[in-house]
Amino acid sequence: MALSIGVDVGGTKIAAGVVNEEGKVLETVRRDSPAKERQAIIDTIVAVTKKLKEGYDVAAVGIGAAGFVSSDRNTMAHGTNLDWTGMRIGDVVSKQVGLPVVVENDANAFGWAEARFGAARGRRNALIVAIGTGVGGALVVDGRLVRGAAGFGGEIGHITVVPGGRPCGCGLRGCLERYSAGTALGINAWELAKFRPGYAKRMLELAGGDINQISGKTVTAAAREGDPAALECYEQLTHWLGVGLADMCAILDPEIIVIAGGLAEAGNILLEPTKKSFYANLTAGKARPLIPIVLAEGGQEAGLVGAADLARQV
Repeated sequence: MALSIGVDVGGTKIAAGVVNEEGKVLETVRRDSPAKERQAIIDTIVAVTKKLKEGYDVAAVGIGAAGFVSSDRNTMAHGTNLDWTGMRIGDVVSKQVGLPVVVENDANAFGWAEARFGAARGRRNALIVAIGTGVGGALVVDGRLVRGAAGFGGEIGHITVVPGGRPCGCGLRGCLERYSAGTALGINAWELAKFRPGYAKRMLELAGGDINQISGKTVTAAAREGDPAALECYEQLTHWLGVGLADMCAILDPEIIVIAGGLAEAGNILLEPTKKSFYANLTAGKARPLIPIVLAEGGQEAGLVGAADLARQV
């Protein structure tokens, strides 16, 4: 049975694991991520890969990282959070570990894990969306991961939902991730606390009374208590998320939508109002088969599992 190593590179951690063809993780290694130092990031990837390689007969390595990965599955065309724009990451790592290395966008990696082994297994057409600090996506059409001509496909977070709206790190305005990511949740709460502090009292309390300390986690904690202001913040977020998902379905017509990422931990606080907005905005909603929206099943290891599995498909 062919084994491969998957490496999930994040802003705070680098996690790697040996994965078999059934998506089972045999061993993992984790390190803190030196996110601001290019060479240190590569050195850490190489170190965890060599560590895992010692005990297994490994065929390939897959690296999942945030950013726009070129269609060559090697070059980081534009790194969003890490300093490696323009680097041929695959070549650099391969030379040091002595194995074929492929690079994937991190959302594509975890999305593929959900399509192969998680909530979308058995479905040939799926939209997988990760909601955390930003919004990432993976598209599976006819059983294949869609990367697009340049490798930039699936960036659902950067479709425009509010023309001329909030500025986005991509250089445009009104992108979905500016209204539906964890940071947007914090902005919604900050606005309420700024102009209606009495209404936002519980969120302010959880933030230690400092409006600038309000975050998505603060809002989620208050929402779990049933706080109406926090639930309103979620209503704003899920409205736009539902609109964005409906827009994508008008093009893709998937069998299923899977929601992953840190914000998915809110469970039905996120899921139920998202469904309401989605079905209200879905083109020909009453005429088409039901498109279920479900939470991901892969957990924290989905990124490395997907990267490892995609590395075998060279």
